[in-house]
Amino acid sequence: MSPHILALDAAGAPHRWINARGAALYYATNMVAWEIGSHEFVLRGGTQRATGLRSVIRASSIIAIKGRNFMVRQFDRVPTLTKQMLLARDRYICAYCAQRFPFEQLEMEHILPKSKGGAESWMNLVTACKACNQRKSNRTPQEAGMKLHYVPYVPNRHEAFILGNRKILGDQMEFLIQGVPKSSRIHLGA
Repeated sequence: MSPHILALDAAGAPHRWINARGAALYYATNMVAWEIGSHEFVLRGGTQRATGLRSVIRASSIIAIKGRNFMVRQFDRVPTLTKQMLLARDRYICAYCAQRFPFEQLEMEHILPKSKGGAESWMNLVTACKACNQRKSNRTPQEAGMKLHYVPYVPNRHEAFILGNRKILGDQMEFLIQGVPKSSRIHLGA
């Protein structure tokens, strides 16, 4: 899987990840408002019969797209919750034993169990290793005598873009991290 291009709206809000072919369409239709970034994707097309020149599009790693259809309308919308994003938010650390585990040894754990009305939400889910999840069972942390080592939170839009992509280029990370609150666990060392 090759790195993707970070597509922004014209005001600079993250909109989505696109591949280089998708970016080429925006360049070819003059929809790129501006570009930043130190990485470049080069796409080569066919040879023009009239000139004998081969077409080339150079796409930056971060581009802003013009137009109403590309405007971020709900900047503060809650990001979609997935296991991958939750575990990344919690840095693959069990909320109960505070140990780091590989992805396959971790689960999404409801602080307030579903059977007791607990929601499947960013604020009610944490990462737990299988042993701690079984030990806590269908109880609250207090009922199980287990302490939470960190509190859950809802990632903002910039952080969600970081959590949702495993292959972020350095310039993209530098751009996105500027929009992540200082209180985020993303700022902690690996």
